[in-house]
Amino acid sequence: MSEIPTRTDEPPQHFHRVMTWRDAFSLAITLPASAFAVVGYWTGALGAWAAVTLLAVSGLLAICQNFVYAEMAAMFPDKPGGIALYASAAWRGRARPLGALASAGYWIGWSFGLAGNALVIGELVAAQWFPGAGALRVGPLHLGGAHAVAVASLVLVWLLNTAGIRPAVRLSTLVNTLVLVLLVVAAATALFTGNLRLDRLTWGLGGDGQSAFVVACVWLFLMGWTVYGTEIAATFTPEYRNPRTDAPRALVSSGIAGLGVFVLMPILAAGTTGEEAITAEPLGFTVLMFKNLFGDAGWLAVVVLCLAMLNLMSVATADSGRALHGMAVEGLTVRGLGVLNSAGMPARAMTAGLLVNIGLVVFIGNLLGVVFASNIGYMIAVVIALSGYVLLRRADTTPGRAFRLPGYWLPIAVVLAAINLLLLVVAVLNPELTGYGGWRDELIGFGVLALAMTLYAARRLGDRSPTHKNPR
Repeated sequence: MSEIPTRTDEPPQHFHRVMTWRDAFSLAITLPASAFAVVGYWTGALGAWAAVTLLAVSGLLAICQNFVYAEMAAMFPDKPGGIALYASAAWRGRARPLGALASAGYWIGWSFGLAGNALVIGELVAAQWFPGAGALRVGPLHLGGAHAVAVASLVLVWLLNTAGIRPAVRLSTLVNTLVLVLLVVAAATALFTGNLRLDRLTWGLGGDGQSAFVVACVWLFLMGWTVYGTEIAATFTPEYRNPRTDAPRALVSSGIAGLGVFVLMPILAAGTTGEEAITAEPLGFTVLMFKNLFGDAGWLAVVVLCLAMLNLMSVATADSGRALHGMAVEGLTVRGLGVLNSAGMPARAMTAGLLVNIGLVVFIGNLLGVVFASNIGYMIAVVIALSGYVLLRRADTTPGRAFRLPGYWLPIAVVLAAINLLLLVVAVLNPELTGYGGWRDELIGFGVLALAMTLYAARRLGDRSPTHKNPR
């Protein structure tokens, strides 16, 4: 009997193990490297010293959480989707919808930020090189050059990521090196020329009769998406050459490096530029900072900022695509998104994210509000994942894992979950304190979560149908 030939043109069923912990570190450090785009908002609203303090608190929380995620990654070295899928595994036998909620919130948190970042690039490019360009009216829509650049940026990072992980890693390494070297040169120049003046830094937390505690909680909630983002290193666990050791190294090292960058950025920004200038131009202040330090180099600030944002979009595309793919594999959303292309990439999941974000760029006006709303989903995922760690430890999941924290990390994980739950609740009750969002934007965020849970319910019903022999 002749053998049936094996097809070699079918897409792979598993991710390729081609990454080292250094590759993941390069991707994870994109979050602090791209903080140029948000440090102005933090510093202008809080005062530099208050921003530094809250960023230090957020960074320490992120490092502690990354230790927890590192052990969870060691428990599931072959599971795609990162911390949200670990949460799903932890809650599967107790409250499976919680795992679906965590996964949906995680995907929303990472994916929806793409549209906001793309529009930042579009606005910077349009203002620097195409000022005064006209706009096109299409029915109720008012589309300009910034929208065109934003859509082109989304398509570019989508193409880059569907081609494989190696191009994304190379881009991340190149851009992060450029941004971090520029930061070091800027800091050294500021020190040696005397342009760095600490008397320009102030403390503005809790003014205007507002509760300092409540304001701090809301800003820590907002900072969490950016500062906590180094947990992305867990998402690539199935692609590490040695996942049981690479994941902990990438998570811990990127968390520590992120803490240093986030704390130093407000000091450099306010110390060289002044808080008044930052408040007036929370995004464009970088142009003034570069002019103060290097002369007529405003264009360089725009180029570096755009590259940093583009790199962040690439990393967010990689992470959100794997999260959505993992949800499909785990039975948490529609089955068709759990397919890899010939390069071993979750192209269908990435395409779904691309279409959603193009829709946000074209149809939604207040994208900062959408980012606020999407962060609700992200923080829900963080709380469910941290509490799920306690369940996994008690069940002694994967007893032979290479990375195991001492027993006292159980109460630490409980405290971390409680802190993030507090930040989430306070922010949801006070969305207007920072100007990032309002009640309407929160309803959008909860509405998208409700839609994701509806897709989960449809998948569960479909898996129970007689046509599926082995429902998940």
